[in-house]
Amino acid sequence: MHMKLIKWLLEVKAPRIVYVSCNPTTCARDLDFLCHGVEEKDLRGCYELKSVIPVDMFPHTPHIECVCLLELR
Repeated sequence: MHMKLIKWLLEVKAPRIVYVSCNPTTCARDLDFLCHGVEEKDLRGCYELKSVIPVDMFPHTPHIECVCLLELR
């Protein structure tokens, strides 16, 4: 997720975010930003990760989608 979008999401404080990702590395990074903030950008995280559901859209391959629910603290 682009840093401008993360900044915007942290500023507007939507009550819920459903985040869908096919890349576990960027998913973990973005969830960390949304929950804990971005120190060098002086942004405070304001979301709590409520659930993560893995979805196997491509059986018999190593690929997996993650559907994550975040709620405003």
